[in-house]
Amino acid sequence: MLSYVVVCLVAIIVSALTLFSGFGLGTILMPAFAIFFPLPVAIAATAVVHLANNIFKVILVGKKADWQAVLRFALPGAIVAMIGAWLLNILSTIPPVITYLTRSYMHEIDIIKLVIGILIVLFAFLDLLPRFQKISFDRRYLPIGGALSGFFGGLSGNQGALRSAFLIKSGLDKDAFIGTGTVSAVIVDFARLLVYGISFYTLKFTTISKDMYFLIAAAITAAFAGSFIGVRLVKKVTLRAIQIIVGIMLVVVGIGIASGLI
Repeated sequence: MLSYVVVCLVAIIVSALTLFSGFGLGTILMPAFAIFFPLPVAIAATAVVHLANNIFKVILVGKKADWQAVLRFALPGAIVAMIGAWLLNILSTIPPVITYLTRSYMHEIDIIKLVIGILIVLFAFLDLLPRFQKISFDRRYLPIGGALSGFFGGLSGNQGALRSAFLIKSGLDKDAFIGTGTVSAVIVDFARLLVYGISFYTLKFTTISKDMYFLIAAAITAAFAGSFIGVRLVKKVTLRAIQIIVGIMLVVVGIGIASGLI
């Protein structure tokens, strides 16, 4: 029951925020899953929720997408996302490098937790440090931005921060930014799920109870509700305030994963 409360609460709140921030659901929902399930399984489960919610968001805001930007950004991202997901498979087989006890509870730090935790913290600083707010990218760099965000999306489940950093600086207006980011996320999600499906779903999910599937379904429903709420609030909330809140949360969960506490 606790897992349903935590995961669904995170899904509905963050899904509402991520509609106009351009990121947040995958980066924050994944640690919530990771509290109750092994990290590779948590990443794969998050990808399912992320994809389903983004498809729903495409129905809501996809018509505003700049399709030229989508093609230049998302196609390289989808290809490189498969490489990142493949690398995640390799890292997940490496045994823990550090173990320690806190109040009789064993914590393990392995390569994959270190990599993902550090990535989450780095992504948070993209939103917290003022100097990054002044960076702008010419549209000719969209394929590079797509490749970078796709790789880290496949590796850690966290692609939104880099995706937003490139798209929001490429001359898109508010509606085009939201629509383009949403459509691009769906394309990259499909690519990485192909790799996750071969490895995690056949090897990892067989060790998890059927409750996992009910939890994913509940998280998807909560995320849908959050996106619907976000559409209603998009004109009333400032993007910068959301970026700061999400950035602080990412620092906390990133440190938690890297240190083995999550």
